[in-house]
Order: sequence, then C-alpha cells, then structure tokens
Amino acid sequence: MNDWHDLEMVLRSHFPLITIQTHEEPRALELLRRAASSGDRDLYSWSVTDGLRKLESAGNHRFSRFNRDNLSLEGIDGGNGKGVSYSTPSTDAVQALRQVKEGYSDATIALLDFHPYLDDPTVIRLLKEIALAQSDNNLTLALLSHELELPGELQRFAASFELRLPDAKALEQLLQEEARQWASKSGKPVKTSKEVWERLIRNLQGLTVSDATRVIRNVIYDDGALTESDLPEVMKAKYELLGGDGILSFEHDTAKLTDIGGFHALKHWLELRRPAFVGEARVPLEPPKGILLLGVQGGGKSLAAKAVAGTWGVPLIRLDFGRLYNKFFGESERNIREALKAAEVMAPCILWMDEIEKGIATGDNDNGTSRRILGTLLTWMAENRKPVFVVATANDIQALPPELMRKGRMDEIFFVDLPDEPTRAEIFTIHLRKRRQELPGSDLAG
Repeated sequence: MNDWHDLEMVLRSHFPLITIQTHEEPRALELLRRAASSGDRDLYSWSVTDGLRKLESAGNHRFSRFNRDNLSLEGIDGGNGKGVSYSTPSTDAVQALRQVKEGYSDATIALLDFHPYLDDPTVIRLLKEIALAQSDNNLTLALLSHELELPGELQRFAASFELRLPDAKALEQLLQEEARQWASKSGKPVKTSKEVWERLIRNLQGLTVSDATRVIRNVIYDDGALTESDLPEVMKAKYELLGGDGILSFEHDTAKLTDIGGFHALKHWLELRRPAFVGEARVPLEPPKGILLLGVQGGGKSLAAKAVAGTWGVPLIRLDFGRLYNKFFGESERNIREALKAAEVMAPCILWMDEIEKGIATGDNDNGTSRRILGTLLTWMAENRKPVFVVATANDIQALPPELMRKGRMDEIFFVDLPDEPTRAEIFTIHLRKRRQELPGSDLAG
C-alpha cells in the first residue's frame, strides 16, 4: 500500500482542504505525520475534547505529543503556533479556526470529527477564508471523520483522499504477524491448512487494517487454529463490520452441489469457472459475472443459489427487493447504489437476487422509480469488475426485461424444470444419506 506516497502528492498539490473519510483515525494521523515530516511542516490536530494541539514540529521526526504505538494523546507544554499561544487550547470550533487564521502558517492541521460543524455558516466562512489565503499562509486543513460532505462553497478548494484497503499481500502479513504473536504467547503454532489460509485471506478483503486485525485475532485466540468452521464466522463478522442494514442480508446456511439432485449442466458450468472466480486459475482470467435460473416454482432454484456459494467457498449475500423501495423520491435509487457498493466491498461473494422479476417489474405507477432502479442495476452488471457473482432466480420470463438477459450482464441462463425420474431418484438418495437410511435400488426406481 502506498498511502503515504499518495497523501504526500496531495499535500504537494497545495490544496488548502483535504477530506479523509475513514474509521481509521490513528492510521490517517500517522500518514499525516510522515507526510508533514518529509515536507518540513508542523502538524497540529484539533478535537472538541482537546482543542488545538501540536503533534510534531517541522524537522522533528517524532511526535511531540503522540505515543506512536497507539497514537494516544499525552501531556504537552505550552508553545506557539507561529506566534499564537495554544497553552490553553480552545475546544470551540469557531475560536480555534480564528486562531488558525490569525497566526498559523506552514503547517498541516487535522480537524478530527469536524463534520457536525459543517452546517455552521461561520465555520464555513472561516474555512473558506483560510483556503483563500493558502498562497500566503501555506496551510492545509485535513478533515478526518467517518462521514464527510463538504458544502458547495468549499468543494472547489478541497481534495479527497481515501485510505486504501489492504490487499492480499498485506492481509497475509497481518495473518503471519498475529500467528507469530499467538505462537510467542502460547508456545504453540497456529494450526491451519494452506486452503483455509488462502480462503481466509480472500474473505478478509474489503476490511480495513484495524478491522481485519480484530477479526484475525478473534478466530486465532478462540482455539489457536484456523479451520473451515471459522470461515462463516469471519464472513459474519465482516458483514456486521460493514454495517448490514437489511437491504442486503448475510445468508448463513449454504449448501454443496452434492446436496442438490439434477442440475448437471449447471454443476459442470460452475466447476469449469470456479478457478477463474476464486483466483486459482493458472493464468489471470476475467471472473464470471452471473447466471439466471429460470423455471417453475419449487424446482430448487434457491437451493442451487446457496450451493454456488457453498461450493465456491465464498459468502452468500441476498438482495431484498422488498426493503429496497422507499416512499421518498430518490431514496430507492440511493438504496440500490449503496447495496451494490456494499456487495463490492464484500467481494468475493455471491449476490443472490431471488425472484428478480418481482423486484424490477417496470410500470407507470411509480413515477419511473423501477425503471431507474433497473437502469442502475444493468449499468452495474455491465461495468462491475469486482468478483461479485450474481445469481438471479425468476419464475416468469415474460416479466423480465430483455436487456437484463443479454450477454455481458448474465453469462448464462439455465432453465429449471420439474425433476425427471433419474433426478427424483437422486434426490431421494441425497435425503436418505442425510438420514443415514438405505433402500434397495429397485425401491427408488419404483
């Protein structure tokens, strides 16, 4: 991850305002510290609890007020911010910005959890005046919060910086470090297998460094082992950390292809494409996009969707169209965008759209909401490059818009009919095996 290099480039671009939307405040402050050190700038922070405080002086490659292990605030002596005393720092946002405007220069100032103050006209004007004077004061204000939306007056002065999520290599390093710590404390190595290790790394993708570390510690410190049974718990924790809100639901119960009778063409199709989706192909291949299971009710379409997730070893996320629609104008469209974005963060995963024809049925009675939702969904299906595999099920093909079924959005369409005699025998065999019962073959044939 080259977050530090990217942030340094943003600072050198002389944007007076930088927005950093993240839950990882300590990590963001550490990046600002490194960038300030290399750029020969002072670094300050402001919070409603501690006011304006100096964190590092120009040329000083250590925190003057920070513990670098946990980035927690400690004591500080009085001093000057280019002529302004901060020995009694103000916790009032307006007063603090006036102090910055009147006497600070050649510095980066991190405003922590500043988003509640962006509705105050005085705060907005002070931020704008500081930004307008950037050529004279050489100040950069970095706004750090979990949620940030700048008012229109400030957007042209601001650059947005986003902390990268850890890639597979970084996640493996986190796993190795936590495994070493466990071995050091317990005197025993972490028990695992290569397959579980690799699947855990894939399933952790989409989490921040701090969240991934907590999840890893939970599964290791539970029993000192990483096993197949830990993977569903990891995905459940990941879903909860990403703030599941009901539009997307995490399906705990999945199945295997051996748990369903028939579907021989689907089983063969999935086996061929599994390496490309989970990243096990010998050469990099574009992952498959999705399939449509079309057929009669009770034919096993839902079970087949669960079997895709269970066989490929990835989480199953269900899109609930019933919760998607909202009576307020524009909210339904926002809901589908946020749901699809959340699915991308959960990748690799299976996105299950059950009875899709009922969710995207277009008509003239909703002011075009269903058409806009369909348009958003179609665009995402065509342009998405994340490993999110769509499994859509439908009962009525006449209710489906033709543009949904074209190549590029759905890879294949499978018709699910009522089971024939060999399939019925296979289904009976599966259920008998689950119940540890046996019947002669002639009884099944009859």
